[in-house]
Amino acid sequence: MIVIRSVNTLKTRIIALIFGLLLNAFGNALTIVSGCGSGIWTAACVNIHQLFGVDVGLMIFTFGIINALTNQILIKHIDVLRFVEEVIFIIFFSSFIQIFTNYFESLGWNHLSLYIRVPMALLGVCCFCTAISLYQRANIFMHPNDDTTNILRFDYLNGSAIKSQLLDFAPPITIILICAIFLHRIYSVSIGTLFSIAFNGVLIQTADKYVFPSLKHNENINTQIQKHFEK
Repeated sequence: MIVIRSVNTLKTRIIALIFGLLLNAFGNALTIVSGCGSGIWTAACVNIHQLFGVDVGLMIFTFGIINALTNQILIKHIDVLRFVEEVIFIIFFSSFIQIFTNYFESLGWNHLSLYIRVPMALLGVCCFCTAISLYQRANIFMHPNDDTTNILRFDYLNGSAIKSQLLDFAPPITIILICAIFLHRIYSVSIGTLFSIAFNGVLIQTADKYVFPSLKHNENINTQIQKHFEK
């Protein structure tokens, strides 16, 4: 029997992972239905779609794979299981987003007053930032982009969620600006997107401190298993 020692129990970490996955999909669905600005990576996909006609869903999946491959470089060794886990997360994550989005649209939330949809978008950002905090601390597996920021935060940027988020935003912002040169406009960027760019790191660090504070930043479970077998 393999005994994995960590700050939190495996049961606690699994609960945090599942709740974080659902909360992230819920928050992203709120921003989508609000029509008041999506996350910056999603906005980059929308602008690529407008320029080249590539399906947005396909671009989201492609960026996820690129993030997962980038993580292999950042951790400085090949971790096939980690890569597979992140791809699985993308599949479940995108499915839950679609379920929540369809449900909210069936309630007519996408036709609500702008005075309601703007707070809805901001609430959505707060929800998915809290979700990222939860499953990053659980550190079983997560969306590859969130794993990228987690690796950058603790291995390269002295634990700063703010710096890691800002660094992670550089590629999609660059993509959007390049597309804008040819499109002569920017798509899917509004108050929700700007709020996310400005406050993602702050919200994640705040959630680390005040949301489920007994959940600490655990070592990646694959790394723990590898260390166990190396003993």
